[in-house]
Amino acid sequence: MKFLLVFDFDHTIIDENSDTWIVKCAPERKLPNELRNSYQPGHWTEYMGRVFVYLGDNGVKEEEMKRTMTTIPFTAGMIDLLGFIGENKELFDCIIVSDSNTVFIDWILKAADFHKVFDEVFTNPATFSSTGYLTVQHFHAHHCAKCPKNLCKRKVLKEFLDKQLERGVSYTQIIYIGDGGNDLCPVMFLKKNDIAMPRQGYTLEKRISQLAQSLSPVQCSVLVWSSAIDIMSYLKLLIKE
Repeated sequence: MKFLLVFDFDHTIIDENSDTWIVKCAPERKLPNELRNSYQPGHWTEYMGRVFVYLGDNGVKEEEMKRTMTTIPFTAGMIDLLGFIGENKELFDCIIVSDSNTVFIDWILKAADFHKVFDEVFTNPATFSSTGYLTVQHFHAHHCAKCPKNLCKRKVLKEFLDKQLERGVSYTQIIYIGDGGNDLCPVMFLKKNDIAMPRQGYTLEKRISQLAQSLSPVQCSVLVWSSAIDIMSYLKLLIKE
């Protein structure tokens, strides 16, 4: 009996968007208008690439970025939830699927000593170049029309489950915890026995309820959360069963 917990990162594990938080490092803590206006829908990764070039051009170094990123607050109750999962790792496999990047997520999880809670992190690969600039790449290529071109979370989840099956690991239930529009695609992949846990008041919750109103509801059960304590309460019930 093993459960798979799938977490988004921004506005789910942390209470902010890591990509917009980094702007605190910019001169006067803001970006020039032409850079801000250069974003095109579905091309966030390219936009962030330009933001990182701007920060590098303005002499923002790795250490300053790291200091800034590790001040992001965790979502209410999340520290308790991750502690609880860490104590019960024999029951829970735990992955992150996020449109952030490897550098940011690594810094934040390690600073709070939560990196051991997660078995794998699927996110856009990032590294610092020899000149000290942060660079970010697409996570993968895919053919899903619903998702931004750098990341289809459904594809990530499906490939992870296939790989686990090859290792002889299958899950009693998948619990998907997220908040954003790009979490809908993987949620629609979930089966009747699985659980989607959208964050209250965020895009994912609204999209799921729109689907229900248009009589094409998701297959899985839906449990809305506002604090990660709500998620922990559900997991405690699961374990008791």
